[in-house]
Amino acid sequence: KFEQAQGGTLLLDEVTEMAPALQAKLLRVLQEREIERLGGRKRIALDVRLVATSNRDLQQAVQQGVLREDVYYRLNVFPVQIPPLRERRDDILPLAKAMLVRHAAQFGMTPSPRLDSSAQQALLAHRWPGNVRELDNVMQRAAILSQGGVISAADLLFPPPAAETPQRVSTPAQPQLTPQAPTPQPFSGDLGSELALNERQLIADALQHSQGSKQRAAERLGISPRTLRHKLQKLREAGLELPDWPEAP
Repeated sequence: KFEQAQGGTLLLDEVTEMAPALQAKLLRVLQEREIERLGGRKRIALDVRLVATSNRDLQQAVQQGVLREDVYYRLNVFPVQIPPLRERRDDILPLAKAMLVRHAAQFGMTPSPRLDSSAQQALLAHRWPGNVRELDNVMQRAAILSQGGVISAADLLFPPPAAETPQRVSTPAQPQLTPQAPTPQPFSGDLGSELALNERQLIADALQHSQGSKQRAAERLGISPRTLRHKLQKLREAGLELPDWPEAP
């Protein structure tokens, strides 16, 4: 990557998540401003501007032993502090609308859905602990769940705070379904099928995390239990029925 960025800028995203062994290699590059290809013997001088980002306090990461102190001081030449999204309320709606247009285009939705007043109020009221990435995920789910070209507060699925996420309990009778975020795939040309498949995955994830409780799954999805039952019935009619989940107590 360094060689590819020669004469330009290289972004190190979430530098505090870098493994210690990789940090040691990075430090050597920062000190010597040279790299050596794997298996090669020739040193290549670098002319690269490096930008490192993190959503964590870097000094705190150093104190906790997550980030090497020498790496921190090598990178900390011109720090730029960007306030979290919750402190930039005026940016929330413009960002949300731009993300919605992008995700709608990925799913072949024309025109893209719009946010009604209840959705806008819900977005502004949320604290966004996951910052811009959380907003992007929420807008992707909203595009999938939207009906009639309008997104309401009921279509917004906010993940619970990490500290409050219940521990998953293993139950032999419970079907195993590995939850995963919907991954945009090449559009098949059938909008209904694409949306149904993504909606099925969202509902399956909610049921998995709720241990089969439709009440808690509906709360997680931000919809009423009646709406969830209606969506499950539509999935069955489309041949996309989910496994039978034993109702949690």
